[in-house]
Amino acid sequence: MSNGSLADILFKPSKQRPSWDRRIEIARNIAKGILYLHEECEPQIIHCDIKLHNILMDQNGCAKLADFGLAKLLKPDQTKTYTDIRGTKGYVAPEWHRNLPVTVKVYVYSFGIVLLEIICCRRNADFDLPEEEALLEEWAYHCFECGELGKLLNDEVVNKKQLERMVKVAIWCILDEPSLRPSMMKVLHLLEGTVDIPIPPSPTSFLTAL
Repeated sequence: MSNGSLADILFKPSKQRPSWDRRIEIARNIAKGILYLHEECEPQIIHCDIKLHNILMDQNGCAKLADFGLAKLLKPDQTKTYTDIRGTKGYVAPEWHRNLPVTVKVYVYSFGIVLLEIICCRRNADFDLPEEEALLEEWAYHCFECGELGKLLNDEVVNKKQLERMVKVAIWCILDEPSLRPSMMKVLHLLEGTVDIPIPPSPTSFLTAL
């Protein structure tokens, strides 16, 4: 892959951040790749380590999932599995830490974190920022709840409706309760704007949903 990882493109100071439209396109490409592993690949594959460093950009600028070293195969009649924690801190779904069965919904959680990073062109944790901004998922929900989504982009001028849609999709993806997260097919439809997005639950609901 001649253009390096998506992390290189989004985070290196020497790189110009991709345009807003380009970031939306990248997010959709990643969602399509995950959907293939989730619903179209036989057997189903749980990648277990979806993060920006494992998303490579080809010479045409298309995002490709890479590094399947931690991947888990599901048998044809299997929808969940138990396994030791796999993945990278910050992208790992909560169920990994709770000795709960792991399903393809771990994909959805990791994608939600990746989506926020693509939207904001920043890492999911940055402790050089003010405390309230350090954890991206918490900061994103705060900005959404307060109607101040522009703060996520340092007032970069983008389509406000698209920004709200993208953030709402991300919040739904990172809900603690796996059953509340949308399927990857639904995520793709939400990103494409073909279905309406309900208001995501508040952080309190994340806890009471368990």
